[in-house]
Amino acid sequence: MRTLSAAEVDAALDDLALVDRLKAMFEAGCETPLRHHHTLPDGTLLLMPAWNERHIGIKLVTVFPGNARRALPSVLGQYMLLEGTSGRSVALLDGTMLTRRRTACASGLAARYLASTSASRLLMIGAGSLAPHLVRVHCKVRPIREVAIWGRRPEAAEALARELSATLPPALGRPVAVRAVADREASVAWADIVSCATLSKEPLVEGDWLREGQHVDLVGAYTPEMRESDDKAVWRARVYVDTRPGALKEGGDIVQPLRNGTIEEDDVIADLFELARGEQTGRLPGDTASITLFKSVGTALEDLAAAELAVENA
Repeated sequence: MRTLSAAEVDAALDDLALVDRLKAMFEAGCETPLRHHHTLPDGTLLLMPAWNERHIGIKLVTVFPGNARRALPSVLGQYMLLEGTSGRSVALLDGTMLTRRRTACASGLAARYLASTSASRLLMIGAGSLAPHLVRVHCKVRPIREVAIWGRRPEAAEALARELSATLPPALGRPVAVRAVADREASVAWADIVSCATLSKEPLVEGDWLREGQHVDLVGAYTPEMRESDDKAVWRARVYVDTRPGALKEGGDIVQPLRNGTIEEDDVIADLFELARGEQTGRLPGDTASITLFKSVGTALEDLAAAELAVENA
């Protein structure tokens, strides 16, 4: 059995190749039982299985919000890949890096369908371990020239801005300008794409701040009690999700406005299965008026696609 460390998983996955692999997996489909979600005294345990004809995979994830005080990531995990025909162990992969990379690339896949092709300004809300991956992927799928970083801790946003300034590849031959910002409201209005990756229980993106043509990418708020957008943001937007069963049950940005009647289930236009299969459309060419909102809670399908690609390339 092969073992792939976080660095080896990271090196084996190209962003655009993974976006393409995710599209192919959503188009083809695989078996993905609803993940097991267990509440622990100080965190959450997630068990996420998936399988197709080639492989069986299962991810074990822990989420401990208090890990920041220990200088550890909030989300940690391992991924086991097995042979689909025999159950033989194929590889054990670092699940934390796998999760970061597939989550960012799922948002990149959604942005291909939903963000304006001319989007050039990105706001990243949250400066944690997932943020640099989200920024990098959005910069690869759209012609981003300016990036603003907002975080609850200004020093973290400033540190991430310095890191990205040095590592982001040029856009259209010009360096990407990256800066930390303090005014979240003004920065939301400024951005063409707003991406959020936080553990917030209170809205960070308000509908009154949004303008026509924007794309909102919500990656945090993975439980019904959490949320990154308010009711008006969801009400104003054309709403899309990664998977309907997951987002409608677990994603607070969808669950809460459904419960209070702000939206109905039919207001969720499509998930990534429907977009990848061409059963529903995203942003149409020339549409500069629609606000699109993508809610991601993650799915084991994404992990399986990423693990297969990582093992192939390692």
